[in-house]
Amino acid sequence: MPWNWQQPDWPNFSWTSNRLKKAEESFLIGAGTLRGTIKHLGPEDLQQLTVEAMSTEAVTTSEIEGEILDRASVQSSIRRQLGLATEDHRIAPAERGIAEMMVDLFRAYAEPLTHDAMFRWHEMLVGSRRDLREIGRYRSLPEPMRVVSGPIHEPKIHFEAPPSSEVFAEMERFVIWFNRTAPNGPDPLPALTRAGIAHLYFVSIHPFEDGNGRIGRALAEKSLAQSLGEPTFTSLAATILIKRKDYYRALESTDKHNEITPWLAWFAATTIEAQRRTIALVDFIIGKTRLLDRVRGQLNPRQEKALLRILNEGPSGFKGGLSAANYRSLTGASPATTTRDLSELVEKHALIRVGEHKHARYYIDIPLATVLPVSIDDSGKVITCT
Repeated sequence: MPWNWQQPDWPNFSWTSNRLKKAEESFLIGAGTLRGTIKHLGPEDLQQLTVEAMSTEAVTTSEIEGEILDRASVQSSIRRQLGLATEDHRIAPAERGIAEMMVDLFRAYAEPLTHDAMFRWHEMLVGSRRDLREIGRYRSLPEPMRVVSGPIHEPKIHFEAPPSSEVFAEMERFVIWFNRTAPNGPDPLPALTRAGIAHLYFVSIHPFEDGNGRIGRALAEKSLAQSLGEPTFTSLAATILIKRKDYYRALESTDKHNEITPWLAWFAATTIEAQRRTIALVDFIIGKTRLLDRVRGQLNPRQEKALLRILNEGPSGFKGGLSAANYRSLTGASPATTTRDLSELVEKHALIRVGEHKHARYYIDIPLATVLPVSIDDSGKVITCT
């Protein structure tokens, strides 16, 4: 059976808009909630949210593709590009490149999409690699562009994109569609619908030799930001990473036809879930500020260093909790001093202890919202799964 781009209706995607109506409403309500919550942040906390949200997206959108980046280096690069104070140390090209793309996306979300903007993103992402033949331009090589898995001698072809000879024409049509369907364009589309189509449409063309998934998710973020008229801070890639297998299944289910209601329903539910994660992040930042205000002047340098280090990990904190061994490694304290310091942090309600003796683990004493999975049923109702 032909691929979606070989079908006679390509790229005129079709979908049932009523299935998405309640999801679109829920997303706009959530955007209002997020906007109102952000208003409670001071300048420093807003800076932290900006860096935290962008660095999380940078690290997770790369991890979806199997590339593990150093979070601290990504954050440092983002802070440097935003003109914020940061340590002056060397940052690897991969971390610097994805950080540059995220900052460019943040600053230029409202600008119309152009080929040059995508070429610039591609250079940022892969400019330092030596294994790619085409960087900062659409692919033109004669080999088929295929998404495959399995052994080399017997690969499974999940998708084959349009041939290189057709890529520029396809991308020209994509850019026109993206700008026409913007909120101020002649054919505006609802926020989630447009973002979901943008991502699917782009990755179906697969115009670059590599980096298509990351740029496709960036285009979805740009689309959402344009619909809301401001950067979204939506934890889209972080949420997709949690549901990575479902993400690839949802994309693969569309590769032979252009009726895309199931994909758009999955994407809409995932974006709403991501939005709720961002609201939870803002609540954490507010809780962090209150905690630090409460214990200011009451901690010794070791305790303050450890507490700030844990808080810098975000709502998830240290994976598995802070152990006494972690504390000693962070601060250089002796076992006896570690026991005393941690006990005082618990007494001051900076940390919560779970377990006893060598099994004790410590977590930040900030109430954290639990973000549950979201789905959209056949009637279009947005369901929070328990």
